[in-house]
Amino acid sequence: MTTQLANTDSPRSDAKRRAIIAVARDAFLARGYAATSMSEIATRLGGSKGTLYNYFRSKEELFEAFMVEICQGPAAEIFGRLPAVSESMDIRESLIDLGASLLEFLLREEMIALHRLVVAEAGRFPELGRMFYEAGPERGEVRFAEFFEGAIAAGLVRPADPKMMGQRLKDLVLSDVYLRRLWGVLAPLSAKALRAHVAESVDIFLRAFGETTA
Repeated sequence: MTTQLANTDSPRSDAKRRAIIAVARDAFLARGYAATSMSEIATRLGGSKGTLYNYFRSKEELFEAFMVEICQGPAAEIFGRLPAVSESMDIRESLIDLGASLLEFLLREEMIALHRLVVAEAGRFPELGRMFYEAGPERGEVRFAEFFEGAIAAGLVRPADPKMMGQRLKDLVLSDVYLRRLWGVLAPLSAKALRAHVAESVDIFLRAFGETTA
């Protein structure tokens, strides 16, 4: 029998869907993907599994919705802070702002917990790695590439593969910080220390890709 999904167009249905995702988020982050069941999520909600399946056909679909919500909203906010690319833009300060926003987002306890969860479960459930990549990192790569396409056109950086440039900037920003936080061996950074780290990373990046004066 085919499950009939609930109509999520109404405010009430949308609120219910968000409530389900919020409960699922807590369960997945606390217990992991494999150990969390739809029955447990339904119990935490105080409803039936039938109601849960009216909104999500499977645990995999619910997990994907949770990752989309945790990754995409903040990511849109990060890139939304950037000014439109123009020849008069201060590329260094813009990249520092972008890098600092990205690193602050990825160092949130919720994001660290999600990354640990995906890494722990991806060996048994490879689809989780794919869903995480598509919900977050892949979309970030696209936005970085769009930004550097504009920066190249405006003469702010040297012509190169814009996707590769975004990857290199991200790697520099995360270097020596993100993995150590992921492993739990680095104390939280102050806002000043974080921005100083990002500024140093951006300066290294611009030495490689910045536009040279004639």
